[in-house]
Amino acid sequence: MIVLGLTGSIGMGKSATAKMFAEAGVPVHDSDETVHRLYSGKAAPLVEAAFPGTTQAGVVDRVKLAGKVLADPDALKKLEAIVHPLVRADADAFLAKHRAAGAPLAVLDIPLLFETGGRGRVDKVVVVTASPEIQRERVLARPGMSEEKFSSILAKQVPDAEKRRQADFIIDTGHGFDAARKAVEAIVAELAGDKKETPPS
Repeated sequence: MIVLGLTGSIGMGKSATAKMFAEAGVPVHDSDETVHRLYSGKAAPLVEAAFPGTTQAGVVDRVKLAGKVLADPDALKKLEAIVHPLVRADADAFLAKHRAAGAPLAVLDIPLLFETGGRGRVDKVVVVTASPEIQRERVLARPGMSEEKFSSILAKQVPDAEKRRQADFIIDTGHGFDAARKAVEAIVAELAGDKKETPPS
């Protein structure tokens, strides 16, 4: 089974592209969705122990947690040390399940693939990109986003040009969804060919 890492900077269209892989019948493991699930499950007591007052009724309050970690690099490292191993274990179980089922291809959607040293966990990398103008427009349209917040997020991410340089495949979402979908289908055909699992109806 080929493990394809899907990544891209904020606002590049990675989540929409992940859905296209799923629609093409490829199993997709979504790191962000996994974190949401862990925050209302096994991660909640660990986060509460490390950051008292950040959970309510056994679920992590993301706003309260953000207030404690966003401006504090040490606190953020502490949180990552709790969450990253749990996400990784979840991804490993996901891969083992699909490998056993005979899937020819699986996608790990990892927002910070290069930033967290995840390159060694995947066989190939697809980077989702768009022009800086489109990226800025998309991100600043998000609720609660500001220029400062956007700049701060970008500063923590490997630059788009560097990600593209290290990619095996590049999908530019700036040309619209149809073009991106065609690119996804071409990648699936190249890596999985006619061995692709039939998506459940």
